[in-house]
Amino acid sequence: MDSLVGKRILVTGGAGFLGSNVVRELQQLGCKHLLIFRSSEYDLRSPAETARLFRDTRPEVVIHLAAVVGGIGANRANPGRFFYENLMMSVEVIEQARIHKVKKVVAIGTVCAYPKFTPVPFREEDLWNGYPEETNAPYGIAKKAMLVQAQAYRQQYGLNSIYLLLVNLYGPGDSFDPEQSHVIPALIKQCFDGIRSGADHITLWGTGSASREFLYVEDCARAIVLATQHYNQPEPVNIGAGREISIRALAEMIREITRFRGELRWDSSKPDGQPRRCLDVSKAAREFGFRAQTDFRAGLTRTIEWYREHCARL
Repeated sequence: MDSLVGKRILVTGGAGFLGSNVVRELQQLGCKHLLIFRSSEYDLRSPAETARLFRDTRPEVVIHLAAVVGGIGANRANPGRFFYENLMMSVEVIEQARIHKVKKVVAIGTVCAYPKFTPVPFREEDLWNGYPEETNAPYGIAKKAMLVQAQAYRQQYGLNSIYLLLVNLYGPGDSFDPEQSHVIPALIKQCFDGIRSGADHITLWGTGSASREFLYVEDCARAIVLATQHYNQPEPVNIGAGREISIRALAEMIREITRFRGELRWDSSKPDGQPRRCLDVSKAAREFGFRAQTDFRAGLTRTIEWYREHCARL
């Protein structure tokens, strides 16, 4: 499916942080029949509502980005909700894609699906070699079940469905809600809150020793569109930048760029989460030519400047 131009493409979650960037990438490609909706219009947890969505939109391609997500705090507070809602959405979307004879489904998974102690860099072959890190296991398992469904539907029904494993994303337009945000927006907000209040320190979760990999959202959108065009195999593919940074080094970088002058203090009674995360991204480069292009510091600076302009009240 090299050409997406002229196809009716349903993007679930198309109004969200990642989704809006995927929609923009598709528009730049020349795609005009993009089917975007709000969750208030169709509830993807409901079989009847999801069936109505597919009847109303008649998609040829589905890019399933809709998800309930958050950082460690949100995952610890909502394990049941994160499991149920993510599982039900993916089950219903892929089932309706089968019923309506969709030509291709792009299912979006997560690095949280990997076992807690996966050898670094994470290789796709290691996905089933253990249980995910406890604080986000319900979310990770719900998303990993989508891979099982996609492969089973390919085997039994011939549904062309692919599965991409994404690392943590960042960039302008991210969610800075402290109840839901991931580590980069959370740290940015804390630094700006500290500047505004004149605080001499901010307190951060964990020890700072854990590492994470981050992918700029525009790079991720490009990867998803490339895979939609060129990848048609059942095996999962990692999507990332192929580099890691410790949370401590990340926090210091954000403090420097935001110009927060206070101290960073670490609350070791709070969890670090998975010890390390860094993906082997060679398969994405080999299969559909994706390599991350955005320099991390440059992307982080753009994200901070976006927050300064749109959210900070200094």
